Amino acid sequence: MEKKRVQLIIRGKVQGVFFRASTKDKANELRLTGFVMNRGDGTVEVVAEGDEDQLHKLVDWCREGPDLSHVKDVQLDWQTYIAQFEEFTIN
Repeated sequence: MEKKRVQLIIRGKVQGVFFRASTKDKANELRLTGFVMNRGDGTVEVVAEGDEDQLHKLVDWCREGPDLSHVKDVQLDWQTYIAQFEEFTIN
């Protein structure tokens, strides 16, 4: 199975709604590494690495988000896997 890396910028009502904690839980469930963080412009950034199939599942999940969120847009940037992370963290 091919390993990849993806960066997501998630727009909408995504800060203060447990988006980061829920994303970390989902990434851990999918055995992905990387991070999730709130950005100053109100978006959430996710960078994740792992099996491509699992990354697609995380992307699909991020398009919905946790119950209290309202995702308007997800910008994707697929990148080369570089094994940068040992775990998935909230930054």
